[in-house]
Amino acid sequence: MRHASMRPYSALARLLEVMRRLRDPVDGCPWDLAQNHATIAPYTIEEAYEAADAIERGDAEDLKDELGDILLQVIFQSQIAQEDDVFDFADVADAISEKMIRRHPHIFGDATEDKSGPIAWEAIKAAERKRKAGANTSTAPESALDGVASTLPGLVRALKLQKRAARIGFDFPVWRDALEKTEEELAEVVDAQAKDQAATEEEVGDLMFAAVNLARKLDVDPDLALKRANAKFERRFRLMEQSLRAAGNDPATAGLETQEAAWVAAKLHERKEG
Repeated sequence: MRHASMRPYSALARLLEVMRRLRDPVDGCPWDLAQNHATIAPYTIEEAYEAADAIERGDAEDLKDELGDILLQVIFQSQIAQEDDVFDFADVADAISEKMIRRHPHIFGDATEDKSGPIAWEAIKAAERKRKAGANTSTAPESALDGVASTLPGLVRALKLQKRAARIGFDFPVWRDALEKTEEELAEVVDAQAKDQAATEEEVGDLMFAAVNLARKLDVDPDLALKRANAKFERRFRLMEQSLRAAGNDPATAGLETQEAAWVAAKLHERKEG
């Protein structure tokens, strides 16, 4: 009987071989062979969101499947890179192991270090960014915003940019200042209506950025808050539809006044049930 501790290694080796077969230039799968880093990237993002959804729903079986899908994306990208003689899966695994060891000197460093003391995360990360910049031929000066991926969802990237700026003191002292800025941006959206669509889009973007900043100052995760707002809207909208149908109305043709009355009733019902 195989020792239990070896199972992860054999399972990983099996997955690596499966991907190698799928990308075999002679006997591989046509779809898999047609893919490259860019075409696979959207699936990588999608799988991460689906795993997060499984966690939020508390569905362990679904989470197992979604984590497998994420792992497949890592293996897929690594296989493509190996074929291009850039790096392979072992390089990826070694790189993240080295990063975790480097970022946890209180665990992997000198045994005499105080493991309960503060960890200089940002200093370590800043040093990493500096080393990476040094390997880059670009002469651009280092910025506190370096390393914030441009492909992140807008809401997430806004929060990361604001946190980075705050690290060097570029931040509102109190949340009320952020609220005032949000109100200012809202007024500018109204003014932009007298101009053109481009101006309106810009001001709406500024308003959303300011709202994220306000959430940050209030110690609220804006992405989580929006997800919960989405879920609340969906619950109430479905209740509205149900009540309209129960009254013999078609939700699509009931008219705004009737819809609004049903919406208010749905809100009251939800609050009462809650």
